[in-house]
Amino acid sequence: MSGPVPILKDEEREHPVPSLWRSKLRDIAEALKDGNFNLFRVADVAPQDDDAASAIARNIKHYGFTLTSLPDATWATSVCQWQLDYWEVLVDLFTVEEGCSDLVLHVHIFERSGGFDFKVHFVYVP
Repeated sequence: MSGPVPILKDEEREHPVPSLWRSKLRDIAEALKDGNFNLFRVADVAPQDDDAASAIARNIKHYGFTLTSLPDATWATSVCQWQLDYWEVLVDLFTVEEGCSDLVLHVHIFERSGGFDFKVHFVYVP
């Protein structure tokens, strides 16, 4: 797809992840890769409480492969959909060993005056 991917409020179907959100989603994936499961100090991202962070860490550990930085290829398969109050986003995560993995980063994105707030829902294999 050429050109920027727009932000769409379409509750009827999934769309590609908008260009504007991709760097923040990369920041989240990078924090998880580096073991920051609470997502402390990631701007515009709600920190995870200890229980949620532990559950995410457990799922990644049990998956058995090492997370790596998101390549551009992730945007070819990652999707979002408007849910009337927020966007639900599923980002395909990549591992060192296998490239595109079965793990997804599930994020809710909320619109606010002047920007967006990101809340990680979970990391899991759907």
